Amino acid sequence: MTPRSGPPLTFAEAFDLPLSVDLRTAARAFDICPGTAYNLIRLGRFPCPVLRIGRRYRIATAQLLRALGIEERPVYAVDLQAGAAHAAELSHHTTRHGAEDFS
Repeated sequence: MTPRSGPPLTFAEAFDLPLSVDLRTAARAFDICPGTAYNLIRLGRFPCPVLRIGRRYRIATAQLLRALGIEERPVYAVDLQAGAAHAAELSHHTTRHGAEDFS
């Protein structure tokens, strides 16, 4: 058995992947060793579609996430921070210029 290519991917790592990934990265996402991934491909049982480009395998990130049961991408932390900053700015503006009636 081949050792794993590192720890399993975290959610943050998974959501920062490029459009396609190499087989080692996909294997990490499924928490399997690359040797097992190659065997699954050979048997036609890899959990998501695999593209062969020359001598290499690539996996579309969208297919990988779907196979992992992740259908939609979550909001990024930076987006949450930007939203919080915007809300704080609105709150500051409302406080400085008098309360607005939102009813």
